[in-house]
Amino acid sequence: MNGTKQEFRGLKGLKKQRRIQVILLAFLAMAVATGLIGYAMRDGINFFRSPTQVAEEQPGESEVFRLGGLVKQGSRTPPEGMQFGFVVTDTKTDVPVRYVGNSPPPDLFTEGQGTIVTGTMKDGVFLATEIMAKHDETYQPKEVVKALKEQGVDIDPAVMHGGS
Repeated sequence: MNGTKQEFRGLKGLKKQRRIQVILLAFLAMAVATGLIGYAMRDGINFFRSPTQVAEEQPGESEVFRLGGLVKQGSRTPPEGMQFGFVVTDTKTDVPVRYVGNSPPPDLFTEGQGTIVTGTMKDGVFLATEIMAKHDETYQPKEVVKALKEQGVDIDPAVMHGGS
């Protein structure tokens, strides 16, 4: 009978040990999955910056990020094929932009309007591969409005909508 009790205690200890192993394995699997998801998304995460933030802390040349602000009046250069230049401003700092994408700019992309461009900085010029513009007369990208307010810019609807 004594042997039976010891066997029972031994089985109980094995069950407890097995349970701990399963829990540790589950935590390890979650950690690996989280790491793999983060690794897969590293190129898909683009951080938004205002022109002033870009001037204060220069990004690396290979860093892809989003730049947002207003397209400065009178800054758009004549196109060379699909490529053209313009300036994005938050009314305190200007950043020259060169669009190097393969698609034409959105129809609603105009001077004096809010925009967000995606690309990289090279030699002080933002090389944009994608342009996003407002989609109607009442919309302004929240990120642009927030960044402009953080820079102390009073958001006047006439300015934000190109005077219309």
